[in-house]
Amino acid sequence: MSDNSVEFASLLCSRLCHDLLSPVGAMTNGLELLADEDDPDMRARVMELLADSARTSADRLKFFRLAFGAGGGFGETLDANEVKAAVEGLVRANPRIELGWLVEMPLIPKTAAKILLNLTLIAFDSLVRGGRLDAGVEHGEVVVRAEGTRIVLDAEIRGVLANGQGAVTSRTSAAWLIRRLADEEGGSIALADGEQGVLLLAATLPA
Repeated sequence: MSDNSVEFASLLCSRLCHDLLSPVGAMTNGLELLADEDDPDMRARVMELLADSARTSADRLKFFRLAFGAGGGFGETLDANEVKAAVEGLVRANPRIELGWLVEMPLIPKTAAKILLNLTLIAFDSLVRGGRLDAGVEHGEVVVRAEGTRIVLDAEIRGVLANGQGAVTSRTSAAWLIRRLADEEGGSIALADGEQGVLLLAATLPA
């Protein structure tokens, strides 16, 4: 992986834009429909769709602000409730996924929080038919577990997480960010999916 920070930042931005394109596009389409629609019931339905799209856009912006950006300020920790809210917002976009939040500490070290958020993003994307997603942090261990009837983990993302090999693209940017953060802390990343329908992603960070 190249250490070109500007290029890497642009890839993270590309990932953010990719994920925002769908809900923002839905809002644009909804506004166009609303301008031409006279039926009260249809207008009410369009307004519901606009509200859903706006909420999804806001949720994703809040999530990426913490996962990729400098959200939470420049301190060494993040409020666990703020991290939880970001994860809940991400998962809310897919009602077929149930979230388990396994964090008891009130504050999460910032590096651990960013790794947790990005591991959660990868696990969320892998649950193509829904399922359950559990996220936890404790004593330098960050663990995310995805369970569902069908789990698909991109091969390039797998390579980055497993051994730090693979192309640096917008699709793999979250995985590279995880590995860079872990490497900077002298930590390690582990991946296990030998059990049918279960994906386990973990990071170990020195105390």
